[in-house]
Amino acid sequence: MHLTEQDHAVVTEAVAAAERNTDGEIVTVVAGQSDSYLDVAMHWAVLAMLLVLALLSVWPGIAAALYERVFDPWTQVVHPSVLLLIALVLQVLVFLVVRLLLTLPQVRLAVTPGATKTRRVRRRAMGLFRTAAEKRTRGRTGVLLYLSLAEHRAELIADEAIHAKVAPEVWGEVMAALVGAVREGRVADGMAQAVAQVGVVLAEHFPRSADDVNELPDRLIEL
Repeated sequence: MHLTEQDHAVVTEAVAAAERNTDGEIVTVVAGQSDSYLDVAMHWAVLAMLLVLALLSVWPGIAAALYERVFDPWTQVVHPSVLLLIALVLQVLVFLVVRLLLTLPQVRLAVTPGATKTRRVRRRAMGLFRTAAEKRTRGRTGVLLYLSLAEHRAELIADEAIHAKVAPEVWGEVMAALVGAVREGRVADGMAQAVAQVGVVLAEHFPRSADDVNELPDRLIEL
């Protein structure tokens, strides 16, 4: 999903409006996906390979039956080294098939545990926050609102001055508004609503001072 120029304008206008009443600075980021999860694909492939070995240990006759069917139906006893070779070949084949299947991003994302997605989205958001907002304002009043579309997850991270005054629970309504709109396919509206609510919280704790300047860009960043 790519946002249109109008979507960018809606969010940018919302950020500008929210910052009119506060010294706080809001940075908005929408990412298509926060991680490639290639390591998850590798883990599943290795697990599948080990599962083959586990199945052969429970039903060792499978390897012998395969040898008899493919190579020598008249054999009475299959040498252990041949059975080990068959097991190795089966493991390699299963590993390659699973690994090939998981080259598809949609499949890879579908088999990634939810907790892993949450950690990766949080890690990406923290990295962007340190780059784009943390300690980038005079009063340490930067906020990052981050949405990762593929994982259906969002993060709100506040700089130290805001974190010291605003409890994390306060941001619950902000995230609910964002996620609710995104579920309906209204990404820009959701971001704009969330930004407006963030602005209300910031205005309460950090009202705009006479010498306030715009220290961070208002535009929506799309990754």
